[in-house]
Amino acid sequence: MNGSGKVRRRFGLGRAGIGGRPRPLEGTSRVRGVLIELGRYVEFALRVLAALPGSLVRRGGPLLAQFERVAWGSLPVVAAAGFSVGVVTWFQTRRQLAANGMQDAMPGMLAFAVIVETGPLLASVLVASRMGAGLAAEIGSMNLTEQLEAQVVLGSPPISALFAPRVLACVLALPLLTILIDATALLGGMLAESLGGSLTPRAYALKSLDFLWLRDVVPATLKPAVFGFLIGTIGCWTGLRAPRSTEGVGQAATRGVVLATLAVFFANVLIVPWIQGIVDALGLTI
Repeated sequence: MNGSGKVRRRFGLGRAGIGGRPRPLEGTSRVRGVLIELGRYVEFALRVLAALPGSLVRRGGPLLAQFERVAWGSLPVVAAAGFSVGVVTWFQTRRQLAANGMQDAMPGMLAFAVIVETGPLLASVLVASRMGAGLAAEIGSMNLTEQLEAQVVLGSPPISALFAPRVLACVLALPLLTILIDATALLGGMLAESLGGSLTPRAYALKSLDFLWLRDVVPATLKPAVFGFLIGTIGCWTGLRAPRSTEGVGQAATRGVVLATLAVFFANVLIVPWIQGIVDALGLTI
């Protein structure tokens, strides 16, 4: 038991696993408790961030398996969501534009709205709904059955062996899923225009580029990598903090979805002005 206690202290294990269950904060305010929990999460996220390069080099097999889980598993829902956004936006917007003689601007407006904001945010929310719950339930179950402590005893730190590959898979998959959702949305709009509009597919494709600039497209496509890091770390952290019971694992899955989705929205609000400030400071015109 003494040896097990040393292992737990060395790797930040509490009675409920790595990180431990939230300790009761007697005599402190709820706000202070939230801040303490946030600080513990930030410490965990920084440890995972430091382990990402090593995971890319030494954990290729687990990384590939997790990447397939995130990217391939999310592909159907992401493609369907993108296509529906393109078609529905065309139906709801083109009529208003046509009433004002601006129907030819529809492809450019749809492309700008989807590629710059709707696509990255929607792809991230969809992945957050899948992986926030999936990671929290998976890690919570491993914590419940003491698999995490067993890995530590066997000399395989969970930070680098379990968490880093899962987080890195989310980081790498989300920009690709963003490209997919953008492409399917534009395809949906083009199909709707071909069936009910006046533009040919070639003309539609050319007009889709009217309002797009690389200074807008590149940051919008890459920022989901940040969302992927938040989704991965929050999902794993929520699972680690789950009470050791089947009910606790279920609650952790629900909490993982909620926290990951809120983190995506909050980070988006912070990142967009920051990106625009950098673009303006650099004076990019392309």
